[in-house]
Amino acid sequence: MGAGMAQLEGYYFSAALSCTFLVSCLLFSAFSRALREPYMDEIFHLPQAQRYCEGHFSLSQWDPMITTLPGLYLLSVGVVKPANWIFGWSEHVVCSIGMLRFVNLLFSVGNFYLLYLLFRKVQPRHKAASSIQRILSTLTLAVFPTLYFFNFLYYTEAGSMFFTLFAYLMCLYGNHKTSALLGFCGFMFRQTNIIWAIFCAGNVISQKLTEAWKTELQKKKEERLPPIKGPFSEFRKILQFLLAYSMSFKNLSILFLLTWPYILLMFLFCAFVVVNGGIVIGDRSSHEACLHFPQLFYFFSFTLFFSFPHLLSLSKIRAFLCLVWKRKIQFFVITLVSIFLVWKFTYAHKYLLSDNRHYTFYVWKRVFQKYEIVKYLLVPVYIFAGWTIADSLKSKSIFWNLMFFICLFTVIVPQKLLEFRYFILPYVIYRLNIPLPPTSRLVCELGCYAVVNFLTFYIFLNKTFQWPNSQDIQRFMW
Repeated sequence: MGAGMAQLEGYYFSAALSCTFLVSCLLFSAFSRALREPYMDEIFHLPQAQRYCEGHFSLSQWDPMITTLPGLYLLSVGVVKPANWIFGWSEHVVCSIGMLRFVNLLFSVGNFYLLYLLFRKVQPRHKAASSIQRILSTLTLAVFPTLYFFNFLYYTEAGSMFFTLFAYLMCLYGNHKTSALLGFCGFMFRQTNIIWAIFCAGNVISQKLTEAWKTELQKKKEERLPPIKGPFSEFRKILQFLLAYSMSFKNLSILFLLTWPYILLMFLFCAFVVVNGGIVIGDRSSHEACLHFPQLFYFFSFTLFFSFPHLLSLSKIRAFLCLVWKRKIQFFVITLVSIFLVWKFTYAHKYLLSDNRHYTFYVWKRVFQKYEIVKYLLVPVYIFAGWTIADSLKSKSIFWNLMFFICLFTVIVPQKLLEFRYFILPYVIYRLNIPLPPTSRLVCELGCYAVVNFLTFYIFLNKTFQWPNSQDIQRFMW
């Protein structure tokens, strides 16, 4: 019976992957016909990749406007160049815009498979229905609108996702040297991916801490020690436990032996920052780090919007309101702090205010910029979104949650520019780790993603416009 179910799941997976790839190829064809020339950031990425493809690797050939490391270009050359030798295709064809963009379509196939393997590893397999839920969850995340759109342009998103997911999978299987190596590959696509390599180390640490915490609780239960009371009793207990755990040389040596590949990667990253004089390479004027705390609120809203079938319901709203009523003082303090953070730490990047090709431009202009008070009125929505996200992760340990939210904070808060692309990786990692939702909710989520994808692709391909001082065709995108 088990072998039969596994075989059936294999058929479902193959069908889902094949159909997705077929639709992607049709869309890729439509993109290729509509976009004969590089678009948006492709004007930097594509010429650089073509220079690498032609064998020009010297620093003098590097475009100073590019702010990421050359992982995408190096891997693209490794993928497309063999076609020159195997099929005898000319360099003009091999290094063409279409061939280079196709590399990301290949990454999207890899991402589909990795998502499926991660769902199999992360989610417990104890129900027959879970095979359908895993396939639907994989399909849904594979066509997640913000990620899926960039599979058709020569951006770093698809490759960055591939190596980060691969590193996470290897970490979960306990192959930490391979995980750290893949984390380095992810870093070569985008420097901030170093945080997700650290998250893999955090995953190992949180596992060990959870085991020790359970042993500690069991010991206290057997000794019948009086519980610590007070408003922050749980926090104090965890803090005391962490201090005691970190004082043990044996505990620290065990953690070091498990995580040394990630520590080595972290040292390499620190060396890069020192030598480079910062995280960003190339044009730093548009990528200055700052404490942009509302980015966390934007991410919560983004997650609530795209995961609304799992996060938004009348029962959840009622539970939230009951909790607010029970803990009035705590929520009052959280609201005041949130209002202060919105007031003092809201930044509007020059690209956000000037580039009307991005959806974020219209969100900012028509929601946040129109009325000053709106950003404060949205604070209760941010708090609810944050609470419901945390509530959906309650099946994970307190230490896993701590690691995840620290990494989330480190990745998005220093970003001055509000851009939905920055939310893709943390969203996918979040979505992988919530319990498998019921099939009906997954179908609803998939249907909504399909509608959003249809609209964004239709608008991008058909609703073009021109700027007054330019003859170039402009398009709306994420």
